[in-house]
Amino acid sequence: MKKEKQENDVSEEKAQSKLAKGQENKRLFVLFFSLVLDLLSFTLILPLLPSLLDYYGEHDKGGLYKIIKDSVTGFRDFVGAPDNPRWNSVLFGGVIGSLFSFLQFLASPLVGATSDVYGRKPVLLLSLAGVAGSYALWAVSHNFTLFVIARIIGGLSKGNVSLSTAIVADILPQEKRGKGMALIGVAFSIGFVFGPLIGAGFSIWARHQHGAFYTVPALFALSLAVIDILFVFIFFQETLPVEKRAKSIANGWQEKAHLINPVSLFKFSSVTNMSQKDNQTMQRIGVIYFLYLFFYSGLEFTLTFLTHNRLHYDSMQQGKMFFFIGAVMTFVQGGYVRKIKSGTEVRTATMGMTLLIPAFIIMAFAYTASIMYTGLFLFAFASATVVPCLTTLISQFGGTDQKGVIMGVFRSLGALARALGPFITSTIYWSLGEKVCYIFGAVCLLFPLLMLRMVMTTTKKNV
Repeated sequence: MKKEKQENDVSEEKAQSKLAKGQENKRLFVLFFSLVLDLLSFTLILPLLPSLLDYYGEHDKGGLYKIIKDSVTGFRDFVGAPDNPRWNSVLFGGVIGSLFSFLQFLASPLVGATSDVYGRKPVLLLSLAGVAGSYALWAVSHNFTLFVIARIIGGLSKGNVSLSTAIVADILPQEKRGKGMALIGVAFSIGFVFGPLIGAGFSIWARHQHGAFYTVPALFALSLAVIDILFVFIFFQETLPVEKRAKSIANGWQEKAHLINPVSLFKFSSVTNMSQKDNQTMQRIGVIYFLYLFFYSGLEFTLTFLTHNRLHYDSMQQGKMFFFIGAVMTFVQGGYVRKIKSGTEVRTATMGMTLLIPAFIIMAFAYTASIMYTGLFLFAFASATVVPCLTTLISQFGGTDQKGVIMGVFRSLGALARALGPFITSTIYWSLGEKVCYIFGAVCLLFPLLMLRMVMTTTKKNV
């Protein structure tokens, strides 16, 4: 009788475990599909930027467009870049991209902390609604000022990405979070592979159009955003129960300044009730993440210059290059990163960051496509491993009522790095040359790499 009871208990335990696993997978799929929709709509604008800037340059020569154009011209003259329409468009696009990243830097911790109090779903829906609103405004942006306002709304609303990492931390236990973070990485890879291809199709179509060609792709992006909102509203289940939420927003941060002050962000000042050792380790991971993305995003931005100058790549060849990077990232994240065992995240991130150093050195001396693609393969592997592993690592800190603010601060540090990196790296590229720029980036990566090796032993004790 006793043996039969034990067998029944074991069977019931297995059934409950199977049910819980099924719920985890369902929630992860909903999150994954939502991110793919969001990133497809977000990335389709990238190939359209040159055409958009040409359009506004022709139809809106005064106002904000002229102010930014004069600033770009001054920056181009300062760093010694050639007066080439292609480079002007890239630099102009870089200004818009940096503005978007800077707004994410401001918004991410605020969105995360708010979700710790009110729950993930309502804040996620609010973010998605803001993104949809930005596309709606883009569709009617008959002048450059409206277009920039649309990008500002989009940047401030892009907190759904940091929310996604907090949701993974809610759903999965510590030993499984690497799988969840890798799934987010796969969604990014799919978005950045197919989104620009959709945008490229619209770009080719736009060459034969007259007038406001951007309305159709903007409405397409808006359609994806609306589908995303409806999908999340119907299928997404709240992952942060009421009893586990922060009692008030005041508990999420001490002062609002902590969330927009870079010094306070690096200190994770808005995270309370943490041991000194945990706080110090968390700060080190934040600095590593910032330094890595600072150099990575800067050199990623100059790839367009390098391949055009060295290999005479046109837009289509560069599109194929970024497709190759995205495809490698998808395979690595889907097949390798998802299977990384808990506790090995630092080792995997160290390997990825180590491979990025020879990748940049190879690119510095690449004068043929085969050599360049060798460097790009290593570059893609690092892209697929470092950020997901560091995100998994940081998600292991704090209680359930703090995950949102921790992931928001972490994401904000990355956005700040992406806002600053392209400007600094472009200055080095045009002032000192491409070889010096890429070798400089490779050498500077030694700093976050050495810091990461130091964290390896610390995290084993504290996490």
